[in-house]
Amino acid sequence: MALLKVSNLEVSYGVIRAIKGISFEVNEGEIIALIGANGAGKTTILNTITGLVPAKSGTVEFDGKNITKTAAHKIVRMGMAHVPEGRRIFQNLTVYDNLKLGAFTRDDKKEFKENLERVYASFPRLEERKNQIAGTLSGGEQQMLAIGRGLMSNPKLMLLDEPSMGLSPIFVAEIFEIIQTINKNGTTVLLVEQNAKKSLSISNRAYVLETGKITIADTSENLMNNEAVKKAYLGED
Repeated sequence: MALLKVSNLEVSYGVIRAIKGISFEVNEGEIIALIGANGAGKTTILNTITGLVPAKSGTVEFDGKNITKTAAHKIVRMGMAHVPEGRRIFQNLTVYDNLKLGAFTRDDKKEFKENLERVYASFPRLEERKNQIAGTLSGGEQQMLAIGRGLMSNPKLMLLDEPSMGLSPIFVAEIFEIIQTINKNGTTVLLVEQNAKKSLSISNRAYVLETGKITIADTSENLMNNEAVKKAYLGED
């Protein structure tokens, strides 16, 4: 069953058509990758899905409901979390306070405590540094905090935008393991990632985006063996 369904989505910035009538689905339990070059429109798609950028036309349905014109904070309450490019943590607040803000849609204290314990179990370093100012964390730890903050809303669907950007190879491997664990624990994932090889290695299916259009849609395994994809995105001739 499609948890997220995007149909004929068009997005413009003034006279520039950023997204040109794309359609795709994310089924419950999947990890779906969106791959493409810088400027292809990947971030715009995520921002439109989560209500941060208005759609010119087309529809976005989440969990059977049309959310195309729904406010961003209401979409979070419905069960969608967005971990933006560049992490966007609250640099001057503690790790704990960042996580607490991630749970702003949750009023149940017991549920908050359970979610916090779950995040600390997934990210022991965040518990060790819970009273530390977030801006003093390493890049990899800040990315963990951004993902942990997203998990605090107990989402059905998590949108991740460039989670490995700027991280050391060790942290990149760790972040991708975390994404797989999040998925195994019941959260569906839509992943935008420059590291196409890594994202295809952990995803079920993928869509290739070029200048605002989906040009290829297939299983990740097939795309790993697709000559055009290998040449353009996997660094293979």
